[in-house]
Formats: sequence, C-alpha cells, structure tokens
Amino acid sequence: MKKEKNQRKIKVETLKRKIETKVKDPRRTKHGNIRHKLWEMLVIGLCSIICMGEDYDDMEEFGKKREKWLKEELGLELKNGIPSGDTFRRLFERLKPKEFRTCLEESIGYMRSPREVVSIDGKAKKDAGIHIISAFVGEHQITLGEIKSDTKRGEIKEIPKLLEIIDVSGHIVTIDSIGCQKEIVAKICSREVGADYCIGLKKNQKNLYKAVEAHFTQGVRVFEKESTAEYGHGRMEVRNYYLETDISWLEQREEWAGLTSVGMVKSCVFRNGKSTCATRYYIASLTDIEEFAYTVREHWAIENKLHWGLDVILREDSDIAKKDNAPLNLNILDKFALELITHADMGKITRKRKRYRAALDPDALLSMILCRE
Repeated sequence: MKKEKNQRKIKVETLKRKIETKVKDPRRTKHGNIRHKLWEMLVIGLCSIICMGEDYDDMEEFGKKREKWLKEELGLELKNGIPSGDTFRRLFERLKPKEFRTCLEESIGYMRSPREVVSIDGKAKKDAGIHIISAFVGEHQITLGEIKSDTKRGEIKEIPKLLEIIDVSGHIVTIDSIGCQKEIVAKICSREVGADYCIGLKKNQKNLYKAVEAHFTQGVRVFEKESTAEYGHGRMEVRNYYLETDISWLEQREEWAGLTSVGMVKSCVFRNGKSTCATRYYIASLTDIEEFAYTVREHWAIENKLHWGLDVILREDSDIAKKDNAPLNLNILDKFALELITHADMGKITRKRKRYRAALDPDALLSMILCRE
C-alpha cells in the first residue's frame, strides 16, 4: 500500500511538472490576483469530463463534490476552494491550444510505431460554428494534433498548417477528397514533413478523376489486387483493392508531388439478401498493394473511433463554447479524456460504461488519469 501511494505521488508530481513547464498560464499572474493554480484547474476539468461532465458548471460541481478526494488522492491544495464555472470558462478561452495539446500528449508518452497511418479529417462543431481538423492514429487511438477552420472549405488552407505542427515523418498521411489538392500533396512530400500519402479522388479534380476512372474501367492489364471480407451485425462487406504503379499513361503525373500510383476500391455490402456496391478512387505515393489496402481501411478509424466516440460517448455536439480558444481547447480535453477512457484496463466493457464506472468509483477514475492499470 505504501509503495502504491509513493508511485501515485510520483505520477501526480510528474503531471504537475509537465503542466507547469509546458503550458503558460494565460492569466495575469504578475498582478498577484490569481486564486487558483493552473494545473489544479486542468486536472479538475479533465476529471469532470471523464465523469460525464459536459460544461464549465459541471467542472465546478465535480470539484465541490470531490474536493476531499482531490486533496487526499491527487495532492491538490485548493487553498481558495473550487473555481467557479466562469473561472473555468475564462481559462479555456485564453489557454493556447498548441501548448495544451503538447502537455497532454507527453503525459501519455506512447511509443510511435515505425510506420503509422495518420488520418486527417474535419468535424463540425455546429453550435460553435467551426470545424476542428484532427490528425488521428487509429492503430493507437491517439490524436497527434488539431487545428480549427471556420468552414468545411477552409480545411484546404488549414491542413498544411496542421502538418507543420505534428510529426508524420516516415508515416502515411491519408485524407478524403477535400485534401486532394496539389499544395497539400506537395506539403506532405516536402523535406520538413517527409511523409507518404493516400488521398481520396473525386470529381473536384475533374480531369484527373476522369483519367483514373477510365484507366481502371477500360484498361486491359491486370492490376495488383487485394481482397478482404468483414462480417458482423447481420451484414457482410467485401472489398477489392486495385493498385496501378505504372502511371506513364497519366498526363497529370508530373503535377502531383511524389505520385507513384493510383488506386481503386470496390466495396459491396450484403444484408438481408440485398447488396449495395460503391467504387472509390485514390492517388498515392505507395507501391505496395497490401500497404495501400491497409491504409484505406485505417482512414475510416477517424470516423468510427474518434468522431463517433466524441459524438456518442462524450456528446461533444452539446458543447456550446464559442469564444476565443475555448472550442478548440475543450475539443482537445474531450479527445484526451476519450483516449484515457479507451486505454483504461477495465475488462470487456464499453467506453460508455467505463465512463460511468469512473463517475461512481473514485479508484477507477484515479487509474484512468494516472494511466495506471
């Protein structure tokens, strides 16, 4: 028991040190009127989100109900009591998102795989009137970074900025068709980013799309092919992947940096004796059919694991924060809470049930926030 308490104390001190060194307090600290410590407020906010809290007032309520626990188990001093909901709001409006993300990412300290698929996609926060563009590694269910855009179309200008603040060197970046832009492809292949890519191709690139579609539907050569089949929930989905690495016929090949192949995926879903089929096309800097097939499948992890989790488990759409940095900071906090919930070892229960258990059992919450099994 004593050894466990010592280990807990070390982890709490480590978390405190990372927050204090990585995140600059945006408040007027030099004027001597700061009543609540930055790291204590962020810990309370994180705990509240994990325990089914949804807004600033919930953070205040959680702090009041668990004040004794916060002091005894996490070593929070709380000399001036629990901050009000308005105090939490002002902090998250002013906090710098990049510093906040870096601090939380380092507190997990996960080991990167040699070659990861990094999915980039935007998600609207309708009530806040913005889009959050995230870079997500489905293999580890970890978010590498995010940036905001005022509109869906604005993602085109913001994606290159996101690539500048995350590390994707040697990995594969995958984006849907909105990212099929020459500037974005050039940025991915640039010396400072140094990644490969696999990007959806639709009719927003009309001539390129027509050429690739015609090649796959009218060509005579046998392309490299890979097939997969998935079963579950009363349905079967069969996917056939095709990759063409000889692109000497493609007139636009020199216009797209790093382009070495084009791909096609045909998918058919069978349910109740009926089938629905679809065909999608891609441009890529990949040459291996298995890697191409894996990359295409992994891209959907950002929808199925991250965005679905934010909507259904954390109910992010109910968040109405609009001012300054608050929408992006709360999105970062939500995603970090989701990562802790996902990786918590609580047996074979859903993430929603893990969250409920943390709300009921302080020990379960403690194991989550300290990344302790």
